[in-house]
Amino acid sequence: MATGPSDLLDRIAQTLIWIALVFSLANGAFMLFDPMGWYYAVPTVRATGPANTHFIADIGIAYLGCGIILLYAVRNIRMRWLAALAGGLWLMAHGGLHLYELMAGICSPDRFLKDAPGTIGVPLLVLIAVTILFVRQRIAPIGLPKSVFLGFADRTIPEDSQYLHEIAGAPGDALEKFMHFMPASNHRHAAPPSLVAVARIGAVLVEDCGPCALISARGGRADGVSRDVLNAALAGGGDLAPDDALAFRFGEAIARRGTDVDELGDAIESRFGRIVRLELTLAAAMVRAYPAMKRGLGLAKACSVTKLSI
Repeated sequence: MATGPSDLLDRIAQTLIWIALVFSLANGAFMLFDPMGWYYAVPTVRATGPANTHFIADIGIAYLGCGIILLYAVRNIRMRWLAALAGGLWLMAHGGLHLYELMAGICSPDRFLKDAPGTIGVPLLVLIAVTILFVRQRIAPIGLPKSVFLGFADRTIPEDSQYLHEIAGAPGDALEKFMHFMPASNHRHAAPPSLVAVARIGAVLVEDCGPCALISARGGRADGVSRDVLNAALAGGGDLAPDDALAFRFGEAIARRGTDVDELGDAIESRFGRIVRLELTLAAAMVRAYPAMKRGLGLAKACSVTKLSI
């Protein structure tokens, strides 16, 4: 999952969900509270037969349910993408029924095209929004099928995915619970990307985990941090610019429980604010879980045997 605050494409995806949810809520409320008014307001509906106000109200409730779920999802679409799909599920099924009626000759092409913006277009907006996030790897892993998640890990970190397979094989849905933890270890909103990346690297280097440090560096690269900055952090932080060096030392101090952690944290807070201090703390504290897992399972590798550069 990519770190950082929402960008333009994220906001476009969010806007598409907003359009779908507003349509669902408005249409559902119209059907539920004024079924006969809705029946006469939509000309193509009258071609399907006489009005059944109870049935129209039932469908209105379905639309309202979809809208409410989409309203929940739109606030944090990258974390709640699965809710967006759930909110769009009935809309998609409804659109599929209209397609079937067209192909079976039950519905004329003319009537289908008039209904298409609401029946096909609205669920398509949900699918497009989620697809944008998927393609750009802007979603949380929560909700991904186990095989998809493990396949992605095998492709992106083949040298370091064994412990994930072990978690996946454990009983009690261990992997799903672990995937709920992962976004917290990858959080960034207000902090500059380079500060988060070097703080994470500083913390995992204390754990003597070369593969984890490289994964942190690759994550920073995906977040736009320069290769030179990341390689300087991997080399111990000696050549980092002052702000990055401060964040690197802060990550180190958190991991080694250094006596200077308060001094470094206060310096970061004075320079960047309390929220940035919190985000760097979260990054350095949470990232330590990964080398700890591998160390506990006997899968850790020392930095001395791993080339630390990207």
